[in-house]
Amino acid sequence: MLEESIRVLFSYSLLKRGSSDHSFSIHPLVHSWARLRLKSEPQKEMEKAREAFEMIASGLSKAGDERSTADWVFEQQVMPHINAVMQHIPSQYLALGTTKIWDEACTLGGIFRRHGRYKQAVDLYERALVGREKALGVDHLDTLRTVHSMASVFDDQGQYEKALEWYERALAGEEKALGIGHPDTLSTVHSMASVFGKQGRYAKALEWYGRVLAGREKALGEDHPDTLSTVHSMAIVFDKQGQYEKALEWYERALAGREKALGIDHPHTLNTVNDMASIFDKQGQCEKALEWFERALAGTEKSLA
Repeated sequence: MLEESIRVLFSYSLLKRGSSDHSFSIHPLVHSWARLRLKSEPQKEMEKAREAFEMIASGLSKAGDERSTADWVFEQQVMPHINAVMQHIPSQYLALGTTKIWDEACTLGGIFRRHGRYKQAVDLYERALVGREKALGVDHLDTLRTVHSMASVFDDQGQYEKALEWYERALAGEEKALGIGHPDTLSTVHSMASVFGKQGRYAKALEWYGRVLAGREKALGEDHPDTLSTVHSMAIVFDKQGQYEKALEWYERALAGREKALGIDHPHTLNTVNDMASIFDKQGQCEKALEWFERALAGTEKSLA
């Protein structure tokens, strides 16, 4: 049925293929006609918007924050469609939805956050949060993850006090539900330590990173990527304080672990190489700095193009 409808639209030049065989664009007249038809059937309009919302979210449900260039470009292309669909979905639909709907809202919120579209990200996270709090409770893990996501948006915007309020709320719930040594709890502690560092509260940042490091070494091991992320973060704090020799010690520890766990050309490994080059530059070791920057550049060109 769908294929036949598409064939007919092609025959009347109301549809044309995009840059690849997997995409096509619809003539504006078809858009207008479809919208007019649906306006007369509000319930059907919302059902179609819901279907479109779920279709977009299902195609963007890749876990984690890391994205390839192709993923990044695809997300940029899809965001206008998300905005268009959201205009046809009442706010209460997401708030009174299902676990699947809230998961999808958070998936799309994460995309907007990565692309710096913070207003849209907060809107989606808030809708999911209202629904999860009502249906699951304020201390449910899914609710707390949404709280953490909200904090991350404020963190990205430089609203550090607001971010800390939301991180603290997430932390209190996670400590209660999971315990102080759980990886999710430690992730929130790590995020708070990062905020303290951005605020220039270096002693407090190191204190909180120390707590994370002890917990991650115990729960995950010394060479786990999350543990090494904390090691690298502590090096950054020493770097900002001008304690360059101490910073290099911690960068070297992070580098050795990342080379072993992730490989020499992994972006995280190369990030440590780059930061070490920056230290040599600050110390006036120009030749060594260039050597390490060149190593970082070569690896980045190889892994990212």
